[in-house]
Amino acid sequence: MNLAQHRKAIDRLDAQIVRLLNQRTRHVLAIGKLKLKSGQEIYAPHREDAVLRRVCRLNRGPISNESLRAIYREIMSSALLAEKPMTIAYLGPEATFTHQAALQRFGASLRYVPLKTISEVFHEVSKRRADFGVVPIENSTEGVVTHTLDMFYDSDLKIVAQIVLPVQHCLLSHARRDQIKKLYIHPQTLAQCRGWLQKNFPNVEIIETSSNARSAELAAQDKTAGAIAGLLAAEKYGLPVLEHNVQDSADNATRFLVLGRQCSPPTGNDRTSLMFCIADRPGALYSALAPFSRHQINMTKIESRPSKRKAWEYFFFVDIDGHASDPKVARAIKQLSEHCVFVKVLGSYPNTE
Repeated sequence: MNLAQHRKAIDRLDAQIVRLLNQRTRHVLAIGKLKLKSGQEIYAPHREDAVLRRVCRLNRGPISNESLRAIYREIMSSALLAEKPMTIAYLGPEATFTHQAALQRFGASLRYVPLKTISEVFHEVSKRRADFGVVPIENSTEGVVTHTLDMFYDSDLKIVAQIVLPVQHCLLSHARRDQIKKLYIHPQTLAQCRGWLQKNFPNVEIIETSSNARSAELAAQDKTAGAIAGLLAAEKYGLPVLEHNVQDSADNATRFLVLGRQCSPPTGNDRTSLMFCIADRPGALYSALAPFSRHQINMTKIESRPSKRKAWEYFFFVDIDGHASDPKVARAIKQLSEHCVFVKVLGSYPNTE
């Protein structure tokens, strides 16, 4: 085939793709109507995850699975918009890693609302001014986001999905490297890039900021300044990327939670998050956790936080494998409650790590 013939073939394929995309969307709309009749949520993260896994299994190249997932994310995002205009609240400002995580989960077609605090995200979803919320919960190198944990005590919201985002910090500046006099950096980003900074910019002034996006915004206004931030911030503020992946750990990742008002159904590969408070007596924590071992349930995480109700009382946060409706998980949670003064299932959701 010559050039013209290849292009004609592409035109024919594009026509088929457009027809099939609209045909697919009509089926999505029909499913949405059935969901509304039965009171189900329009958005189903477990179904989206299953679709993404399936299309990747079908893929034989040359397109990569990463590119295929990105394409299908936008296909599903546009279908969601056709079903119902949805609002996603997230811990702002724009162009932060939380914003990037929200886009990775929901695609670019929906409405996004950046908020100043984690508590505002919880509030907007609770008051139905947002359909879902996205908040950070932990970083692989810097640990847990305690304010997110604290919010769950008084909230009826459920965790409906998680997002694990590889954190790739970049050096951004209009200046050449040797012209940079100061660097704008968020404190957590500073902690994640400290070794690289000491090696590459030992004598440059470091100015801490409120967010990665704010770092990029300030650097964009100063021809002798740079910022450490992500690619989304570089794009938003028109900053050249001088170096990629300046974080000290190649495995640096942040986990985010998607907050909703209804529970996610089981998928066969789920994670359940719990919080509980034990009685103040010797061996109480050991006794409380024993049912997970007895039922051979893997516990992937445990954190403690002061209850703030009385001195030396603590809440424990636990992640386990399985769905709360699985028989052995349900039995373990029931037995856990026998040793606790308070137990709350925060949500069961697809384990997409």
